[in-house]
Amino acid sequence: MQAVPSPQRNTSVSSPHDDSTTRIVAGETPKPKRRRTLGIGLAVGLVLLIGAGAAVASAVSRSNEAAPAAATSPAAELKLGYFSNVTHGPALVGTSKGFIAKELGGTKLSTQVFNAGPAAIEALNAGAIDATYIGPNPAINSYIKSNGESIRVIAGAAAGGAQLVVKPGISSAADLKGKVLASPQLGGTQDVALRAWLGHQGYKTNPDGSGDVTINPTENAQTLKLFQDGKLDGAWLPEPWASRLVLEAGAKVLVDEKDLWDKGEFTTTILIVNKKFAAEHPETVKALLKGHVESVNWLNSASAEEKASTINAVLKDTAGKPLPANVIDRALQNITFTTDPLAGTYKKLLQDGVDAGTTKTADINGIFDLRALNEVEGKKISSAGLGQE
Repeated sequence: MQAVPSPQRNTSVSSPHDDSTTRIVAGETPKPKRRRTLGIGLAVGLVLLIGAGAAVASAVSRSNEAAPAAATSPAAELKLGYFSNVTHGPALVGTSKGFIAKELGGTKLSTQVFNAGPAAIEALNAGAIDATYIGPNPAINSYIKSNGESIRVIAGAAAGGAQLVVKPGISSAADLKGKVLASPQLGGTQDVALRAWLGHQGYKTNPDGSGDVTINPTENAQTLKLFQDGKLDGAWLPEPWASRLVLEAGAKVLVDEKDLWDKGEFTTTILIVNKKFAAEHPETVKALLKGHVESVNWLNSASAEEKASTINAVLKDTAGKPLPANVIDRALQNITFTTDPLAGTYKKLLQDGVDAGTTKTADINGIFDLRALNEVEGKKISSAGLGQE
């Protein structure tokens, strides 16, 4: 079984900016670094000082006029989140090969590794990270809960690569009644997909795990062990975990999520950024996107062997152990790396969340800001009427 490192383990990431990586598991909320708290305090003090002198000093007025320019300067640091999943290949490649750090220039890159989307969203909302690779459903949920003030989707990263894998004796949806299934985390993209699919099969499930089918949100490595121990009947998982259960634990595929979507296309991983950070540091966001695009292009041009070895090296650093060759090969065959977030699928993703009971009906117009991506790519990637492009 793949070893699971303890939370908050610091590891080094190869880059010219002495990047640092922290491991975060589901449910943890990283605390913002002390220097950011200090920075906020200094900023508040500065505002009070300016306000006190504004009526009597024209120099203060000139300082106020200069403030917008300072607010849109490159960030001193970019804190980036991602998962130790093959579906997060652009993040694994972009950090390990230095593509993102190179484009950031003088901006320091720090990274944190998460197990599932809701934990990453908690960190983003707490200011512990500025941007993250994530599944679409937690991003949608955050956007809705904040009335559009929390995040913007700025690019796609990966499509495909999620499956419901089960014990060999389960051959149809009818066999699932009374069974115990797992997902990475309540409200995560695979959790929503599982609950929505079960609903369409006539099963009732509840966010607390009860219902016709029991759903236990579980950290991915623990899902593998529980399945091997016979304590789970199946799980809806992203790669490489679906492949691990199939090849290492004898599971079989009951549902390949691509079969549920038009043209077999569905988004698994996207890149989002904190809205306030993007407004204050547009140059930094554009630099991040340049590194991201370079990473996706590398993944789509590298040989299968080179892709597997590069991704496996990062997984060894972040998760403690590389994947067997047959696992990573199967996983990569199920994934398409793309900067297109497939915006046309988001209304269905939203409805799936509503059907699953993990989100509410809402207007998600404005969730995308693809302007910088389209500038970097030199082509138009559609927001499907749900934001700027």
